[in-house]
Amino acid sequence: MIRITFFENPQDTAGTTIEAEAGVSVMKAAIAADIEGVAADCGGTLSCATCHVMVRAPWTDQLPPMTDDEDSMLDYAASPREGNSRLSCQLVLTDELDGMEIDLPATQY
Repeated sequence: MIRITFFENPQDTAGTTIEAEAGVSVMKAAIAADIEGVAADCGGTLSCATCHVMVRAPWTDQLPPMTDDEDSMLDYAASPREGNSRLSCQLVLTDELDGMEIDLPATQY
């Protein structure tokens, strides 16, 4: 199982840690674990930005490159986009991401 910790704001040192299997998107793992900061209105079809998250270093370097579609959709995120912003529906869990830390935006709407 892969562990992911979600933080409600970047200053948090204690977050909510969940476990998920490899091959599942961060979005689906968050929804299954009732992480309130991930709305995922489109269900992962890359047609909204309500699964916007910010991935903490050093995990950002281990993620696949952002596609043009993800990059464009992040322009519609309700919370300001940051350098480490990603759409959690586009992040598929691998064993290398075990321990990943993610900040949740202030709002998805």
